[in-house]
Amino acid sequence: MATEEVVLLDDAHRPVGTAPKAEVHTTDTPLHLAFSCHVLGDDGRLLLTRRALGKKTWPGVWTNSFCGHPGPGEGFVEAIARRAGQELGFEVTGATEVLPDFRYRAVDASGIVENEFCPVYVARAAARPRPLPEEVAEVAWIAPEELFAAADSAPFLLSPWLLEQLADDRLRRALTGRSAVRP
Repeated sequence: MATEEVVLLDDAHRPVGTAPKAEVHTTDTPLHLAFSCHVLGDDGRLLLTRRALGKKTWPGVWTNSFCGHPGPGEGFVEAIARRAGQELGFEVTGATEVLPDFRYRAVDASGIVENEFCPVYVARAAARPRPLPEEVAEVAWIAPEELFAAADSAPFLLSPWLLEQLADDRLRRALTGRSAVRP
């Protein structure tokens, strides 16, 4: 199996090279390209995932449906489809970009840094997830409003990137169907 590469970026979000994914997340992580995806079911509920306890960063923390890194030359929609299969063992459809300019930097308790330009997407579930245990400890389908309430009352349970994303009304509207953006 080939080594998974991530795309390194300059401060203007232009590609400047690549690095092995397994080596890029350190205490001095360079800015790199990523994506976050929120998955809605046919009933409007949102898929949340709890990161596996063996994950390098934020183990056991609840977060958006899944995240990933487009490889060199790979488009976001293709990367989302690939990662949905790898992490959750299912397909998603209708991936729609809702936060094209999202960028964050966060430091885990272990000192590992996340430093990503990370457009945010909303998609629809095409099947039931079958999460890989090394990636996902558990899943939950909840109403988007329940997530908003959790972000307000118990933010320590959620990933820092999810909290930052939820601070943007564009995502909240997309998750509740109150937006022209339709996954």
